[in-house]
Amino acid sequence: MKPGDELPPLRIPITRTLVVAGAIASRDYQDVHHDAELARQKGSPDIFMNILTTNGLVGRYITDHFGPRATLRRVAIRLGAPNYPGDTMVLTGTIEDVADDTATVHVVGTNAMGRHVTGTVTVTVRESEAG
Repeated sequence: MKPGDELPPLRIPITRTLVVAGAIASRDYQDVHHDAELARQKGSPDIFMNILTTNGLVGRYITDHFGPRATLRRVAIRLGAPNYPGDTMVLTGTIEDVADDTATVHVVGTNAMGRHVTGTVTVTVRESEAG
């Protein structure tokens, strides 16, 4: 783990089920995350993913890469283009800094419309215990 290292991309299909389940799991009952007709009435072409689901997927991307010894210390993201059902989000990451057992990773998630999410994740990867 060193600055400049790139994490392999993770492709996440954006399904209607993922959008709705993520909203329910995060207790976000805004209609734009589960009711297509009401979302259209509010100017959106369809339901779209909420920020808490995106945040969870970014965390998953990092912990899947660094493994079970990884602990997320900080996740700071900003949303851009919405994630609509039928699209695919591709997460990529680049290690920006490493101090001892802690890395800072710049993460970008793109879809067909452009950047859905950009952010920085701080992760600690503890040494394996002898045993």
